[in-house]
Amino acid sequence: MPSSRSAQKAGAILQTKVLLVEDSKIQKLANERILHKAGYMVLNAADGEEALRLARENIPDIVLLDMLLPKLGGREVMRALRADPPTAMIPVLVFSSLPQANEVKLKDEGAAGYFEKSRLVENVGIGEKELIQLIEDIVRKSRQRSKPAAQKSSVATVAGVG
Repeated sequence: MPSSRSAQKAGAILQTKVLLVEDSKIQKLANERILHKAGYMVLNAADGEEALRLARENIPDIVLLDMLLPKLGGREVMRALRADPPTAMIPVLVFSSLPQANEVKLKDEGAAGYFEKSRLVENVGIGEKELIQLIEDIVRKSRQRSKPAAQKSSVATVAGVG
């Protein structure tokens, strides 16, 4: 019988909405399988324009963003997400084949994290666990940051300020 803590954790994962932005059909299917297996709700976008539309319509908990995309590249998608108030706080995990040497620059540009796709192939099983752990950490931190803002908002409304 699962403990209430593990049931809560499973419930939190099930509620996590991931926008997977990947133009390769094979990569999309493989990554979608990993995310579904972990219990995430997955939205898919095959290009940058579709990613922005889905992010604005669905406000996912995290965006897994490939950098090399048709129509609108990953950097442009990240900039557009940051510039739009409804999507500005959605964490972006860069999920790319680009060398990890780009990680610092991408984080400076607003990425919450970086995961090199080759880690999923090189370390089957281990790479998947690392990816899921990274997603969980980023989403948890994002939710913790948004709690104080939500609490201030509800306090202001109760006090008659909002």
